[in-house]
Amino acid sequence: MSTVEFYNKFEELNILLHSFAYKLTKNIEDSKDLFQETAFRALKNREKFRVGTNFKAWTFTIMKNIFINNYRKKLKANTVIDSTDNDYYINSGANSITNSGESSIMMKELNKMINELEDEIKIPFVMHYTGYKYQEIADHLKLPLGTIKSRIFFARRDLKKKLVNKYNSLEDARSFATSSF
Repeated sequence: MSTVEFYNKFEELNILLHSFAYKLTKNIEDSKDLFQETAFRALKNREKFRVGTNFKAWTFTIMKNIFINNYRKKLKANTVIDSTDNDYYINSGANSITNSGESSIMMKELNKMINELEDEIKIPFVMHYTGYKYQEIADHLKLPLGTIKSRIFFARRDLKKKLVNKYNSLEDARSFATSSF
């Protein structure tokens, strides 16, 4: 096939290739880039086209393969390559290990404060904190539901007061209290 014939056949497919590129990319600018890359590769490799085969299928296959390769490149671009001896950067990502010493100490202090509560508000509070529902607590303790809710509220209020007194800063106590309860 001569160069002129090749250009003419490619020109006939222009509109179809543009719409196929848009269908793949769902973006006008990306579809223009994909079309240009397809045109470049098709013209660059025109000697590889065998006369008598389907020209349209050949060009559409080129476009689809370019799209797939670009997609795979984008996925690989998000991959971190670590050249350190012990893969320090890869191993230090989202799965990093934190020192939980500070939170452990705070939980011990909180548990101590909970144990200092009066039994009538401590027991419903601890049951609620460990996952029991209000009605289950009421049934277990043989008390009205409203009484259970009130006692849990009083326990929270007393604990917040103790936290404020302990840390002297309402903001620190609030951030600790919201993360713990």
